[in-house]
This record gives sequence, structure tokens and C-alpha cells, in this order.
Amino acid sequence: MDVRNLTGSIVALVTPFAEDGSVDFVALDKLVDFHLENATDAILVLGTTGESSTMTFEEDLSVAKRVIERVAGRIPVIGGAGSNATAESLTKARELKEIGADGLLLITPYYNKSNEEGIYRHFTTVLDAVDLPAILYNIPGRTGCQISIGNVERLAAHPNVMGIKEASGNIAYATEVARFVGPEFRMYSGNDDMIVPLLSLGGSGVISVWANIAPRTVHNLVAAWLEGRVADSLAIQLEGLELVHSLFCEVNPIPVKAALAMMGMIEEQYRLPLTPMAPANRERLAAAVKAAGLI
Repeated sequence: MDVRNLTGSIVALVTPFAEDGSVDFVALDKLVDFHLENATDAILVLGTTGESSTMTFEEDLSVAKRVIERVAGRIPVIGGAGSNATAESLTKARELKEIGADGLLLITPYYNKSNEEGIYRHFTTVLDAVDLPAILYNIPGRTGCQISIGNVERLAAHPNVMGIKEASGNIAYATEVARFVGPEFRMYSGNDDMIVPLLSLGGSGVISVWANIAPRTVHNLVAAWLEGRVADSLAIQLEGLELVHSLFCEVNPIPVKAALAMMGMIEEQYRLPLTPMAPANRERLAAAVKAAGLI
């Protein structure tokens, strides 16, 4: 499936776990069906929200394969091929292509960070070797480094780069990135509280945590903007702010998995170092989820 013109709400899918810590594939199927039934435009697996950093390589591939098979070509599936080790990122990207992923998400190297040229080569090593459309992932709050504007410009010219997930929360940076947005390079918001601002800069949609629990709402927000109904889009954004803020009152994906458990979609299970929410934050989240009509 050609994803280079992808627009809309791309859910950053959680990975449900069973009580023994294993992947809960029954719940995973249920989540995929939920998104297929509620207008999600594409699914991202193995991202930050999917807890891929605590999963084995084999688990990553089994989750991606299950989602790809369940979706059966109805919407695009993008696979996170991130690693701080470039060679591992390349291996994962090759395997994701082999099992049928429609695109890749490639993150900056974390912990070891690297210099300007190293970050550029971290991406191009994968981009040159794996012929799949890829989205660059800029999230310096997680990785400790960001893709410089110079590297965005260089990488945007690569034939296998389709866009960037911009999750810095820095509107000035996003405005600089917007200079490169066009038919061959798209920008997706990586922050659910900044979807409309990034759409106003030429963005094509969002890679969303919020969409895990309210897929049709997030789809409608982006669709309204792209159809020229700016006031409707903004109204959805503003109405959803308390729920969005509640989903990030503790580190992602702790609150969104708690919300999904409240909705009866998954068991509330995490892998250390993630733990259940503090009671006061849980109360805030529960109130927001209830106010949104989700429970």
C-alpha cells in the first residue's frame, strides 16, 4: 500500500500485556478491530506508546506481524524500527518490510546521541538499504537529541523519506520544519495537544496517543481541518484538552493503558520500569475519560 500521501489520524498503538507479562494477542486483535471500526486512518506499531523498548526483537516482530495480518490491507500499518544502535535499526527495518509493513518510523539514536553527521548516517544507513517510505521521528524529550534543521533539510530530499513525526513541543522548531513540507515531505504532529497548530503549518495529521481511546474523535479533528472546516477542527482540539492532558499527567503510555483498561479493552499491565498510576492522577484520568463519554 502506498503511504506517501498518508493523511489523518495514525494511532500510536499500545501493546497489551497479560498478567504474566506476555503479549496479549487476543486484546491486540480487539484493539485493531476497534480502530478499523472507528475511522483510524493508519496504525503505528512498536513506537514509544507500544513499549517496544522493553520488548524483545522476536516480540516486536510477532506484534507487527499480528497487526499486519489482522488489518489485512484495509489501512496502512507503519512499523517502528527505532534503536540507538544503527545496525539493530537496520535489521528491524528489513524484517518489518519482509512481513509486510507499509512504512517505517525511524527515531534518532537515544542515550549515545551522536553528532550531526552520525545522526544523518544513522538514518541514511536504513533509508539507503530498505526501500520503504519512512517517517523520521523527532522527540528530544525522550532521546536527548533532536534532528537539526540542517539534517531535516538533507533527509527530506531522500527518496525514501515521506515525512517527520514532530514531537518536540517546540512550535518554533516546527515552523522551521514547515519550510520543507510539500508533496514529497509531510509533517505529522507527535503531540495531541498541538494537532491544530501543526496542521496550520501544513501538517498532514497526527501520530496519536489520544486516538487509542477516541479514534473517531481524532480522525474527525484532522478530517475537519483538511476539509476546510477550521472552526470545527479547533473546537474538537479545545474540547479534548483536559482528556489529552490527563493522558500525559504521567509518563506515556501509563495513563492511556489505564484508560483502555477502564474502557474494558485491555488488562492494565506494564513492564518495568513503568508502574501503575498514582491514585490522584488516576482519579483525574477517570474523571476525564468519563466526561468524554468513553466509560
